[in-house]
Amino acid sequence: MSDCRLDDIKLQQEVNKNPDRLVDGGKEEALPPCRTLPQLCSIPKRLVISPSHGGTPVTPQLTESLRRILFGGTFHVFNYEWRKSVFQFREPNSELSYALEADQGGARPIQMVVQARIIKHLLFSSSDGRTLHSLREVGRRDQERALAAALSDSLWLAGQEVSATVTLVTEDYCITPHLDYKLDNFTEKLQLFTFSTKEAVRSFILQHVRCFTEEGGHGVILFLYSLVCSRTVDRLKEDLDSTTSHLLRFSLENFVCRQALLNLLMTGRASPNVFNGTVCCGEDGRPLERPLQGVLSRSDVGYLHWSREQMEGGRLPQVGSMLRTPRFPVWLCSINSSHSVLFSASRSLLSDWRMERLFPLYYYNGQRSQNATTTLAVDTHSHHWEAPSTDSNGDPDRRSPSLEMTIRTKWEGAAIDWKGTVPFY
Repeated sequence: MSDCRLDDIKLQQEVNKNPDRLVDGGKEEALPPCRTLPQLCSIPKRLVISPSHGGTPVTPQLTESLRRILFGGTFHVFNYEWRKSVFQFREPNSELSYALEADQGGARPIQMVVQARIIKHLLFSSSDGRTLHSLREVGRRDQERALAAALSDSLWLAGQEVSATVTLVTEDYCITPHLDYKLDNFTEKLQLFTFSTKEAVRSFILQHVRCFTEEGGHGVILFLYSLVCSRTVDRLKEDLDSTTSHLLRFSLENFVCRQALLNLLMTGRASPNVFNGTVCCGEDGRPLERPLQGVLSRSDVGYLHWSREQMEGGRLPQVGSMLRTPRFPVWLCSINSSHSVLFSASRSLLSDWRMERLFPLYYYNGQRSQNATTTLAVDTHSHHWEAPSTDSNGDPDRRSPSLEMTIRTKWEGAAIDWKGTVPFY
């Protein structure tokens, strides 16, 4: 009970007395029959900030806009899987001390984009040159600094490198929800902090980093709200096109990230497509009523995509060079709808063609079962892989591991040596 908010208790007691009314400051409004108050005590006291910290309280208009741009309506709320998702590292100073534990639910892609940015920061933020071994020497404070840098990178890009907003949860309700809004006991307590320099954003996040890392803090949702507020809902509507109206979609009883949200995380702009530029005409050559929005500039971290189901159906999207060739050799991988990270410790891999003949790549899938970074040797010249080959059973679905197929979307025809690791399909 010590972690419960006093106002939560009062509100619940009021609803228990008269379940058909929500009373606040003498005003009453009827609750729809389907609406129920969420369970109490969702956020521990240590992860709630005092209003004295400043900032701007969330408004009813903003809470509604957040729901609509994320879910497409105001009656959807994040489920338990989303609410428990945070940015939690593996053990410091260990084989995977650079790595986050990623959930299997809808928040996983967000965690893995942040993972890609963490790796970028740890390997390439200094000029002394880092190696894979240095990723095993990341201490607790180094983990927190890398996370703050990764989160601020995405927020600063979303704010067009002019400003960024961080959302945290305060002690009191900031709004009285209306008839068309489903209370979630979380969004209604947001406090917004806006900064005009990237360093100020990073410093503020580092100061409050446990709000994003500790259990009960709703850390991934806080970051997602911060991302939307940094970009602004108006800009997000301009980013989207006729194929996409909001950032999450409902699939298999959970909300999952659309491509527009992944692109927002990687590039700062919620482009719904992975091709370069803007498409103004359809396949028939006629002008589209609303152009299709693609990626307009190279991102810091890249994106590779492979899906056996889409490949067999002839629907595999062609990822453009803006995402396939990022500024740093770190890629978010979408492989059969699961997200992971592929990376190199050599930045020259993207700037010197001679490095692309024979080189190592490292792979992390975010799962607790992975206890070491997977090392792959990629050979683009000596003995090219041949697509028609099959395994000994002649099963075309197992002709080559999906990770290899994903790598070949960047380095066509490459042969991959798993360096003693049993290939996984």
